[in-house]
Amino acid sequence: MPATLEGQLVVAISSRALFDFEEENQLFEAGDDRAYMELQQQRLDLPAKPGVAFSLVNKLLGFNQAGRNRVEVVVLSRNDPVSGMRVFRSAAHYGLAIQRGVFTRGESPWRYLAPLKAQLFLSANDADVRSALAAGVAAARVFPKSAQASSAHPDEVRVAFDGDAVLFSDEAEQVFQRDGLDAFQAHETARAKLPLAAGPFKPVLEALHQLQQQPSERMKIRTALVTARSAPAHERAIRTLMDWNIEIDTAMFLGGLAKGEFLREFEPDFFFDDQAGHITNASLHVPSGHVASGISNR
Repeated sequence: MPATLEGQLVVAISSRALFDFEEENQLFEAGDDRAYMELQQQRLDLPAKPGVAFSLVNKLLGFNQAGRNRVEVVVLSRNDPVSGMRVFRSAAHYGLAIQRGVFTRGESPWRYLAPLKAQLFLSANDADVRSALAAGVAAARVFPKSAQASSAHPDEVRVAFDGDAVLFSDEAEQVFQRDGLDAFQAHETARAKLPLAAGPFKPVLEALHQLQQQPSERMKIRTALVTARSAPAHERAIRTLMDWNIEIDTAMFLGGLAKGEFLREFEPDFFFDDQAGHITNASLHVPSGHVASGISNR
């Protein structure tokens, strides 16, 4: 029988999100892919430094045990196959059990998300992320210069999510942008018992929740909702999670306060938000990714 990834959390990640290829990427962005390939080939035996999503991937792979894989990480990259050799060698150097990869030499690789049945795609390429989101796959553009993840929680995957347009639909955000804060609060208070529709990252939260229910001997999961909502609009968010039968460990209702310093205290391996301003602030403190979803990104 052919191999299958059924029943696993499948994370597709670009090489630049997994490793620090910023120096090499300057050649790639300049359009000199031949020089880029040659530089990567010269550095085949030099492991790349960890990138912004390295900690998240490393810890998620910790859920795999002998005879039972629960997480699959696949490299999905605009790199060429020669450069792909360095990606795999770097992964092996750090003990990352990554066996699958698709390298497209400059072409957008997002179409391969469907046959992979990937639930999450992390890339530094904005166009690829937007294409993935349009195809119904949770995706985020990583900020390669984000702060690295804290090393304080080696046995715990920590993931933080914004609410509206990320975990939830952007229904309420549309009201806020059209009619202002008072209308938003009234809208959400009147609908406190009506669950919000799912946003693009609900399947990711569900997959993490399933892993959380059966922690491995090596790894646990802690999740956080970090939102600009405040009381009384907090209730609809909480009730929506209850309706989904998903437990979240930490909830921060910040009422518009900057999120970065709060995230610094939570110490996530990754944070997802739909607003570029929030990500710019958060990336000073924690690994961060922009979800180009909802009205704020149209």
